[in-house]
Amino acid sequence: MCTLMVWGASSASAGGPTSVLITSPAAGEASALYYSDADYRELERLLGPAETGSTEQPKRPDLDRARQINVTWLAHDISPWRIDRVFAVESEPPWVWIHTAANVPENLNGYWHRAEQPGRLSSLLKRLGVTGKASGEGYTGIFPAPWQSDAADAPDAAETPGPATTDTRTGSVRAGAPGAGDRTDDGTDWWWALPGMAAGAVLALLLRPFALQVRPDRWRRKDSAGPRQELRDI
Repeated sequence: MCTLMVWGASSASAGGPTSVLITSPAAGEASALYYSDADYRELERLLGPAETGSTEQPKRPDLDRARQINVTWLAHDISPWRIDRVFAVESEPPWVWIHTAANVPENLNGYWHRAEQPGRLSSLLKRLGVTGKASGEGYTGIFPAPWQSDAADAPDAAETPGPATTDTRTGSVRAGAPGAGDRTDDGTDWWWALPGMAAGAVLALLLRPFALQVRPDRWRRKDSAGPRQELRDI
């Protein structure tokens, strides 16, 4: 018991998860463990290593109908560190598939693997109170999506035009492939206009009183047709 507590404390102090949240979407049940709890390490051991198994979904027709239990490991009790989605089928002998995503929150890519001790894992989840009957207020859970590669998400620069950018000096919009002279989309390509706008507003306020005091006829051209006065000696 003491060994497990020291092991958990050293892992947490090294920057790993400090607590775990276990939920059953279908039953609407939840439980939680802290790293100093013996069941915390037992659950981690029964779920297996993070990056072992296959990226391909197991070819089992009843997998999407299996009960799903979500196990979310939290760093500092607030930030997701790892997510295990457990799919258990009530059969003899019982079988349990686990999808483990260890790169959250960057992505939810994960590995599929079979639980080596499905009976003990099912017993632990039952003891934690997350294997109750499905309720009408629950839901089936979010099934893991296929593996998403970074190469598939990146656009082809030779075929895909770059994003449209606005020139704040002219108000024009230009679109094209990104080049060496393009600026990064960091929100800093418009800040230079702010000092000029502020100076213009201040100048307008300062000159307004003088503009109101000037008579309109002083701006009239000398050769313009208008009323004239003639001085006479009396």
